[in-house]
Amino acid sequence: MKYNYLLPLLTPLIVFILLETFSSYPKLIYIILILINSIIFFTLWQLTRASKTDKQWWNFLILPALMSSMVIAYSIFLNNKILIQLLFIANTIFLYFYLYCVYHYLIRPQFYKTFSIENISSYGNLLTFFLLTSTIYGLQSFLNLPIWILEIVMLIIIFLIIYQSIWANKIDFKKSLPYILVCCLILFEFSWPISFLPFNYNIAGLILTIDYYILISLIKEHLLDKLNKKTIKIYLTIGLISLFLILLTSQWI
Repeated sequence: MKYNYLLPLLTPLIVFILLETFSSYPKLIYIILILINSIIFFTLWQLTRASKTDKQWWNFLILPALMSSMVIAYSIFLNNKILIQLLFIANTIFLYFYLYCVYHYLIRPQFYKTFSIENISSYGNLLTFFLLTSTIYGLQSFLNLPIWILEIVMLIIIFLIIYQSIWANKIDFKKSLPYILVCCLILFEFSWPISFLPFNYNIAGLILTIDYYILISLIKEHLLDKLNKKTIKIYLTIGLISLFLILLTSQWI
């Protein structure tokens, strides 16, 4: 395709227009979800097809597809239109920079900045994880859906998020698979009791997100042979202080 360089700009704009359409016509949620993910799929499929670097489009698709979908799902619980717009804008900006990095990585590798995809994936996965868990706890609180069904859905998506993070850091999948499964199991064990505590769904999601941040950071450091006592202390200290501040300042239901 002659105009591949336009895709990182056009795709986020189209996605933003579709998000605004959803904001005005929420009943179109399923159609909007299909359209947004189809557009992101086409963009990444086209870029990988034109690339000589990497043809595995599905690895590049996971993060933007999950994040855009979670933005729509999470926005359902927001009453403040300004917050909804900020969320849509944040997703659009993220999608632009993500596709921009992917474009240079696949099509113009000589201009690709090392660790760009790794860094933006780290931030994107963290936000996506928060949106996912908050949405799951929100569905439990407002719709009284069976928690075990929600937990299974969350577990599957968490697996994809962790896999994407591991892939983005160029860690061998076979080597990392046991760690991915253990991480999923630990987060599942944490998420279940949290669902029964009297937390606001945002607070519950944020607590589990901090747990995810600590676990995925330690796993990546270990698999990249960078883990040491100092690193462990840093991540645990950041995590524990964050949890303490959240519990200290949060409003319980």
